[in-house]
Amino acid sequence: MHSSRLHTIGWTLGLLCFVASCNVGKRYSRPALDMPSEYSQPVLSLTADTVVLPWKTFFKDPILLDLIDRALEKNNDLAVALLNMQQVDLTYQRAKRELLPILNLQVGASRNWFSSNSLNGSLGEQFLGSDFLDDYSATLQLQWEADIWGKAKKQKEEALAQYFAQQENVAALRTRIIAQVAQAYYNLLALDEQVDVAHKNIEMSTVTLQMIELQYQSAQVNSLAVDQANAQKKTAELLLPLAKQQIAVQEHALSILCGQYPAPVSRTGSLKEATPTALFASGVPAALLSRRPDVKAAEFAVVAANARTGLAQAAMYPTISLSPSIGANSFEFNSWFDLPGSLVKNVGANLTQPLFQKGALKTAHEIAKLEQQKAAVQFKQSVMTAVAEVSDALAIVSHSDERLVLIAEKTASLSKASNDALLLYQNGMANYLEVITAQSNALQNELDAIAIHRDKLQAMTDLYRALGGGVE
Repeated sequence: MHSSRLHTIGWTLGLLCFVASCNVGKRYSRPALDMPSEYSQPVLSLTADTVVLPWKTFFKDPILLDLIDRALEKNNDLAVALLNMQQVDLTYQRAKRELLPILNLQVGASRNWFSSNSLNGSLGEQFLGSDFLDDYSATLQLQWEADIWGKAKKQKEEALAQYFAQQENVAALRTRIIAQVAQAYYNLLALDEQVDVAHKNIEMSTVTLQMIELQYQSAQVNSLAVDQANAQKKTAELLLPLAKQQIAVQEHALSILCGQYPAPVSRTGSLKEATPTALFASGVPAALLSRRPDVKAAEFAVVAANARTGLAQAAMYPTISLSPSIGANSFEFNSWFDLPGSLVKNVGANLTQPLFQKGALKTAHEIAKLEQQKAAVQFKQSVMTAVAEVSDALAIVSHSDERLVLIAEKTASLSKASNDALLLYQNGMANYLEVITAQSNALQNELDAIAIHRDKLQAMTDLYRALGGGVE
């Protein structure tokens, strides 16, 4: 009889081990992306390892490097992201332990007083000589659910994918912060140059106005000439409060990025001196998959969704669990641990099969499949966006170089025209409108040149980020 029970238990354990080898849900496979073989804009012919160029090497301005370092250390959004990553790590650690059995220790003591008119009461008086019965127990109970359908593996897979996704999200945030700090700094340099241009044009307009006022006093020109010259001077003067306002707002935003309250930001040099290393990786768009942290995070989201689909499918299938226990039980404290007399053992096996739950489990599985499809589409969209960002930045950098060449030629022509107009006016060979027009055109051209140079630097930073740069 005893041998038969052992055989039954052994057969049950063997069956559990066999069934535990079954798995539900499909293994993850990357969605088809149909990526182009090259960017819509020609990739710069440069080194292949540039995308992993450290930001401390890519950016050259020492003050900018210090700002980036402070931002990466103190930025509050990044601090929150790192805390989120710790949470996800704990979730993964918990998922890894899903396969481990649960062991509980229960120790208890109770006293039960019988009714004198009950059978238990009369027996107690007869055999125990008392009207109560004590019960002392100490039990170790093991609970283990057989991982029949690979649920623990799926839970671990989902948690691991979420952990890696969060890790990539943190990397993407770091890269984005680096780019934002650099672009804000370049914007400040551009505004500083606008202030310099405004001062220079105010001085030039003041000289022109003084000259026209002298001619007006000698009745060589009318009051309209004075008004026009004064308006041109005011146009240059108006640039100052606007630029200073924008500088203050940009400094405050940059301070927040660096994790501190709004404060002035020191800076040196010019846009030209702050130009970063002009190196970017060559390659095809498919290389983005191994470089862009946001793209990798989107793919990990698909992996996690695939695992959740498998878990939703497994929830529709039966579960088998074992709950053996062993302990000591006695009605007398002195003989509580008098083994083997007080020894108590139990073996339990349970099979649970969901039968009727109003289609909730099937609906949950269908929802999980739709969520997986959505994640796959979002992954594809992230890849398309990444390729577009690289193409956009390449286009801006490439055409900004062309524009800078043209505007340099235009600057030379307008500078000569402005000087010539003033000389001709002094010699009575040009009117005041020609002088004012030449100065106005020169002012607008200088502002355009600053904007183009700033756009190029910001596009270079965007391209660095879009190609997966930003590593230490």
